[in-house]
Amino acid sequence: MKALHMIAFILVVAGGLNWGLIGFFNYNLVAEVLGGVETVVYMLVGLSTVYIAFTHKTDCKVCGGK
Repeated sequence: MKALHMIAFILVVAGGLNWGLIGFFNYNLVAEVLGGVETVVYMLVGLSTVYIAFTHKTDCKVCGGK
């Protein structure tokens, strides 16, 4: 499960950085780099966000996890 958590975390961070680039500079890095598969990437980022949201409390040291 640690590998799944790390992959999800990386995708959430990448998605957040991409939204920051879109908001500040109107530049979509995912579309620029990956082109035709950007929809798949966005779907994976969305699924990763849901996974992180549901498992956060048990994984987070600050919120009462391990």
